[in-house]
Amino acid sequence: WKKLYLAHHWPVTVCKMSANDCQDPPEYWTIHGLWPDKAEDCNRTWHFNVSEIKDLMSDMRHYWPDVLHSSLNRTQFWKHEWDKHGTCAATLEVLNSQKKYFAKALELYQHIDLNNCLLKAGIKPSSSYYQMTAIKEALTRFYGVTPKIQCLPPEEGEKAQTIGQIEFCFTKELQLRNCTALKGESALMEADLKLGTEELSVCSDTLPTYYPSQVQ
Repeated sequence: WKKLYLAHHWPVTVCKMSANDCQDPPEYWTIHGLWPDKAEDCNRTWHFNVSEIKDLMSDMRHYWPDVLHSSLNRTQFWKHEWDKHGTCAATLEVLNSQKKYFAKALELYQHIDLNNCLLKAGIKPSSSYYQMTAIKEALTRFYGVTPKIQCLPPEEGEKAQTIGQIEFCFTKELQLRNCTALKGESALMEADLKLGTEELSVCSDTLPTYYPSQVQ
C-alpha cells in the first residue's frame, strides 16, 4: 500500500443510513478508521485483544465510538477495524501493534482537529444547505491538501446530498498528502461504506449539501 486514509464520519448521517440502535449520536466528527489503501485482512491469525488498548479506552469511547450500536458490544467495531485495516497498517513500525495502531489514529485525529477547523470556517450543522465546493475550499485552505469527502446521495424527492465522511490522506511517513492519485499510482480503492441498503459515495460538487444537526 502507498498511503493511509484517516476516515472521520458524521454520526448523525451514519445513523440515518440503516436500521440500527443509534441513540443520541455525538454531535462531533468521530473516527471511522485508519486505512491503508489497497490492503485488507492482511493477517487473519492476529486476533484483536481489547486488553492491549485498555489505556486508550476513555479516548476510544469518546472519539472512536461504535455509532450504530449502543454500548454493549462496543468492541466489535474496533475488532473489525483492526482485523480489516490494522493488520495491514502494521507493516509500518509506528503502527506495528494494536496499541500503536489505535493510539496513532487517535493522535492523528487530534492533530487534524476537523471539528474545530470546520467551525472556524463557519461550517456547522444546519438545516440550510452548503455548497460542496465551499466546504472543500475551506478544508484545502486549512490543511494545504485535498481530502476525500463522501456523501449520502439524495433520497427520493430530496434535492440535496448529505455529508457523511471526510477522509484525510497520509504518506507512509505520516505526512498529510492529497487524497487524489499521484502519477504512477493506480486509481484509488473505493472503500465505500455500506450500511444497510444505503451507502456513501464521493460527493457531487454541484448538488446542495446537508450537514445535519440531528437525525431526521
